[in-house]
Amino acid sequence: MIDPASAGELEPLLRRHRITLQHRLGQNFLIDPALRDAIAEAAGGTQDDEILEVGAGVGTLTIALAGRCRRLVAVEFDRKLIPALREVVGQHGNVEVVQADILRFDVAGAFAGGGEIVAGNIPYNLTGALIPKLLDHPPRPRRLSLVVQKEVAARWTGNAAASLATIAVQVFAEARTVMTIPAASFTPPPRVDSALVILEVRPKPAVGVADVGNFLRFVESVFQFRRKQLGGTLGRQVGISSGEAATRLTDLGIDASRRPQTLTIPEWEAVYRAFNPGLDR
Repeated sequence: MIDPASAGELEPLLRRHRITLQHRLGQNFLIDPALRDAIAEAAGGTQDDEILEVGAGVGTLTIALAGRCRRLVAVEFDRKLIPALREVVGQHGNVEVVQADILRFDVAGAFAGGGEIVAGNIPYNLTGALIPKLLDHPPRPRRLSLVVQKEVAARWTGNAAASLATIAVQVFAEARTVMTIPAASFTPPPRVDSALVILEVRPKPAVGVADVGNFLRFVESVFQFRRKQLGGTLGRQVGISSGEAATRLTDLGIDASRRPQTLTIPEWEAVYRAFNPGLDR
């Protein structure tokens, strides 16, 4: 069996299939078998589970996940990697290889009942769009186990200044960092270290609004002015004076001079209701 986590086996595999890794696609392959196995173990799969792997590459993580689940759907965008991926996973009958853009892939069609585990090494340019894709609408997975840039992990887990992605993650899941992964563990090595983050998906969103999509669009519109004070930004958003906006915020116990990245999830919900009363009926 081929193990792409071994540099001695990865290089001949890439040569055999005439594969040149593309930086623009975030193709950095893990070359530490022990670390790869620890990442697969952290996903928490059992023989009753189904797993969706995002960005399967040439199967480095795939073969470690395959022995830890009942069914694994391995999605890879780059057509040139598919033959190598099929070769690597050929002995695993529970693996389904799919060539697709994960942002266009019909996740609900592949996992009609939800409750799957999502795993993968996620390129930086995909992190912002992937969370809404997977979590905005039911059926939702029960857990996401994702290798992301260390700075992304810090935002998701609340250990750095909040972003729109932070809010989206925390509305739908509880996030924790499991381990840091040095850049040298990959080939070619990325510019920064990575981290494995586990997102335990909540049974229901952390905000009790009627339309979570509208709520997140509202948050996004405010975050476009993240360096501005809330009073002025919200006044412009809803067509009232900054003074009136400040009064509404004061009634909520929120200082109008604060910036968007300082608000907690409950405060965002309160602001949403105060400034969009007609949207939450």
